[in-house]
Amino acid sequence: MSPASEAEADGASEAGGVTITDCGDSALVAKAVGLEAEDSWRLVHALADALDAVRLTGVREVVPTYDALLVEFDCADTDHDTVRRVLSHEAARLGPHPARTAPPRRFVVPVVYGGEYGPDLPEVAAQLGLAESEVVALHSGSDLTVRCLGAPAGAPMMDGPPFPAPVPRLASPRVRVDPGSVAVAGRQAVICPMPSPGGWPLLGRTPVRVLDPHHDPITAYRPGDTFRFVPITPDEWDGHADTPLAACHG
Repeated sequence: MSPASEAEADGASEAGGVTITDCGDSALVAKAVGLEAEDSWRLVHALADALDAVRLTGVREVVPTYDALLVEFDCADTDHDTVRRVLSHEAARLGPHPARTAPPRRFVVPVVYGGEYGPDLPEVAAQLGLAESEVVALHSGSDLTVRCLGAPAGAPMMDGPPFPAPVPRLASPRVRVDPGSVAVAGRQAVICPMPSPGGWPLLGRTPVRVLDPHHDPITAYRPGDTFRFVPITPDEWDGHADTPLAACHG
């Protein structure tokens, strides 16, 4: 049996720079292979957009991440083979280097760093061998790209700032992290959009409202957009409090 036949027998196939593998009885995973990180990310998100546009009967959720795409479906309405054929067709049509379809938008996010707003800032600074002001300067010094939406509730998972080393997660996660908390871990950055447990070190907190539960979608941002964090003082908090996060214009 050829390698391709063996892969198909295991519920896996390869097309257009991705491998497609069964994931339980009602999902498939399409993973980019043989590409640089940026190209892998671009491909799986283009594939997610293409599958959304097809509106295949039975598909319930399409979740792209950094280099893989989870497709969940109702097995009463469709099956692995049908979804795999569509994924394979769209992956082959796109090719390994698809063009970007939506231009990125830019969000400017005010943040109060340190103190009660960012209680882990001193420890992160010590771990990195930097002054707290240097950590803030690096975190707010460049635009960070949103790579995917994570838990909870569409949290923006971003590239991390150019710290000299990865930032360890907390040894003991918090039971509750306040909404708007701005955190880092490893080489990633995030804003916690709603109250939840969390083990990422907290550098600060934004007063703006990240989610709008009354809007569809509940997030104003999407993968590919960028965030720029801007330090503000505690005295400036009330001037931004509960304003909705919005993209910049011009």
